[in-house]
Amino acid sequence: MAGCPVMGGGAAYVPGMMSVLHAPHGVAAAGARQPLEAPPPPRRADPVGGALVRGGAGVEPHVDAALSVLPAVSERSSASIRSAREPLYYGDYLQLDKLTTAQAPVSARCGDLQHDEMLFITIHQTYEIWFKQVLYELDSVRAIFTDLKIGANEIATALHRLQRIVEILKILVDQIRVLETMTPQQFLNFRDYLFPASGFQSYQFRLIEIKLGVQRDAVQQERFMSALSAEHRALVEAALQEPSLFDYVERWLRNMPFREFRGYNFMESYKITTNRMLELDRTAIEAQFFGKECESMITELQKNERMFRSVYDREVHEELRAQGLRRFGFRATCSALFIMLYEEEPMLHLPARLLRSLIDIDDAVNQWRYRHTQMVHKMIGTKVGTGGSLGFSYLRSTVDNLKVFTDLSNMSTLLIPSRLLPSLPAMIRDQCKFFHSVEPYDRTLFELGGGGDTLLDWSFC
Repeated sequence: MAGCPVMGGGAAYVPGMMSVLHAPHGVAAAGARQPLEAPPPPRRADPVGGALVRGGAGVEPHVDAALSVLPAVSERSSASIRSAREPLYYGDYLQLDKLTTAQAPVSARCGDLQHDEMLFITIHQTYEIWFKQVLYELDSVRAIFTDLKIGANEIATALHRLQRIVEILKILVDQIRVLETMTPQQFLNFRDYLFPASGFQSYQFRLIEIKLGVQRDAVQQERFMSALSAEHRALVEAALQEPSLFDYVERWLRNMPFREFRGYNFMESYKITTNRMLELDRTAIEAQFFGKECESMITELQKNERMFRSVYDREVHEELRAQGLRRFGFRATCSALFIMLYEEEPMLHLPARLLRSLIDIDDAVNQWRYRHTQMVHKMIGTKVGTGGSLGFSYLRSTVDNLKVFTDLSNMSTLLIPSRLLPSLPAMIRDQCKFFHSVEPYDRTLFELGGGGDTLLDWSFC
């Protein structure tokens, strides 16, 4: 086999996940148009860590003057690191003096201390700290997707961090149970002191929504903006000008090869297979059902047929987009489906897991909205929120209506049973493998291994 285009001519070929700039074996670009017309986000003040980073992707390291005597990072021993500065104390490292003195119940300042306000403050401060961590992880994933040259290592890193976000969101849902140990009457005893502060003003949660790709109408967006301080409003407005995670994922999918490759056409293959599947279903329905029941089931089958057609008929796809039933572009939709249908191919395994992690994030955020709505209804009924929102009525309207990756969730409608799924051509299966190719007379890779053996040993232990 020829030298590896990734590793500069070595024997091993381990392709990364498919981009137009990193396509294995001369795969043609899926389209010349750049998906995101805007350049990568400029360097700016990070709303999370306060550091200047590219697109808010993380906190830049700040080097203490006392540590300037350290050697280069790759040359540092444990002893040199530990001896280069004064011993670090746990409380100082975590800044616990600041953290544990940041709870100031307003009821106490008003001479009417309500015991449960401490819990209320602690829970919400904890939420905001977790929001900060979610933003930190989310910005790092967005930074990975700024480049179309995304290999297996980058996909694995992004997947790991997205899964971390999912676990954090689960904790946020569980925290509601702790808050619910406070009764509605106990909350009411200090609620009036909170006006007009409100969770509606959580700029970090707004940033999470925006950076994920939540879409709100202009009226709603302005209501949020008007509730924020000037500083926080500026941060949110800056985030609105940047590509969201949805934008980056859509671009990545749009530029994936293999949908059309050396005579293979995924859309045509899908059309033939789904037409056959629909015909089998129609035959089974007509054999088992009669009259109105049969007509009803045939009608549902025709709806499914339209959804299948949207994969290979761009006009149908665009009709669904116009109706708000689909958000991904045509090519991105086909690519996502291709990944999910053939996820057992080695190169597609990590991308398929990444797409599922995006669905998990959507579900976790929605679960938090639902539990939060339940809790608010339990605490204040249908009263107006302290910040002037409609309280329970507003929160209830957000459940199920602000998901970002619904297109991915709906992919299950388009899947084909494995028994009917056509095999990929051998040339594409080869492109999707991770494998070694060792020249017959060049066994240096094995002979100079760590064990020092000079002969290949194919035996089992």
